Amino acid sequence: MPTEIYMVKLGMTMTEGTVAEWRIPDGGEVKTGEDLYRLETEKVEMEVEAEATGTVRHLVPDEATVDPGAVVGYIYAAGEEIPDELPVAGAPPTAAASAPAASAPSAPAPVAEAPATVSGGRVAASPAARKLARELGVDLASVTGTGPRGRVTEDDVRGAHETAAAAPVAAPASPLARKRAKALGVDLASVTGTGPGGRITKEDVEAAANASPAAAAPAPAEESAADQTLPVRGMRKVIAERMFASLRDTAQLTMDMEADMDDCVRLRAQLIEEWADEGVRPSYTDIAMKAAARALCDHPRMNAQFAGAEMTLRGEVHIGMAVALDEGLVVPVLRHVDRAGLKEIAIESSRLAAAAREGKLSLDDMAGGTFTVSTLGMFGVDSFTPILNPPEVGILGVNRLREGVRWEGERPVRQRTMTLSLTWDHRALDGAPAARFLASVRDYLEAPFRLLV
Repeated sequence: MPTEIYMVKLGMTMTEGTVAEWRIPDGGEVKTGEDLYRLETEKVEMEVEAEATGTVRHLVPDEATVDPGAVVGYIYAAGEEIPDELPVAGAPPTAAASAPAASAPSAPAPVAEAPATVSGGRVAASPAARKLARELGVDLASVTGTGPRGRVTEDDVRGAHETAAAAPVAAPASPLARKRAKALGVDLASVTGTGPGGRITKEDVEAAANASPAAAAPAPAEESAADQTLPVRGMRKVIAERMFASLRDTAQLTMDMEADMDDCVRLRAQLIEEWADEGVRPSYTDIAMKAAARALCDHPRMNAQFAGAEMTLRGEVHIGMAVALDEGLVVPVLRHVDRAGLKEIAIESSRLAAAAREGKLSLDDMAGGTFTVSTLGMFGVDSFTPILNPPEVGILGVNRLREGVRWEGERPVRQRTMTLSLTWDHRALDGAPAARFLASVRDYLEAPFRLLV
């Protein structure tokens, strides 16, 4: 019997998933452990690996959305007869589909040679070549295939990688940025990335295209770029729906408060030095999350969920940490932050942020938050209005560290300050208790050594 390919269930809260893109074409060959399809849910994306070796047949096309556990395709082993009509999705394979024909010895089903490109402009390449290209960061569209009918092989990918090693190296780029660069004819090696870790974003590519000499002169009418319409789906669709619903269904207000960060800066420097051998570097966001957790214990009405007819004061403190990706915003959750030490918080936040950027978060990693912290300080932002993540009633915005001045009598003294931005649901609590909560966060940041005990 063929091996069924399922829509993987990533967590208890997953209700549907999308086969965003098949990595192996219909009729193509796959080996155990190779990437089979890219799964996309409301919150996360991940590569699903093959659990068997053989010929892949699709039951659903790219971008099909199905229930968790649904059968989306089959893998037929060598020697298994592949029927003209595949079993219905979710139904067990028929005898004809799983057994060789009685009248003739079984033989592997022939697979047609793939052309250089297939539907949608996808480059034809062997599964091993695709996997190697992803590992080496090689764009398959730039590789000349030497296989049957121009198919890209592993040797082709290695050759392209070796050739590129002698050329200017482009910074890491998001898939959307690479697609946009190809459409605009922009060389990624000439683009400076402004994303996390110097990653090139779609906006960087468009800025480079607008700044190029070619962009200064109007292109001939017949060569002008056409408008590009992108489907709003997956992560971006959910973000759009939830942000609109959050503003529509809650009574959101935002207040700002300044914190003297001199002692916090000194504490962080000491902790970085103390934990240098372990590679642990606490961020200001880590310290702010710990301060917020302590303040939530002091002001439990902010650590709550508001459901209209009732309000639940949560007994545990689980803080969501907003992580910005090119594709959208994800909010992994740190558990029991009130009881965790700063080192534990720094290690866990680093792990979750890395998993978010690599697309390895599970839905359970993002469930159960009682309060959220969002940071834009790394972008030079002084103040912003964070949007609530209902049913939570509060979210803290962490802004940039900046130079300020305080007065000691008539003498100005230089200090480092940070603006804290709190958005809260006025249905759950009024301005005065919200201000007292924010003041508690400020007080913990101004005397951060209290967070160590």
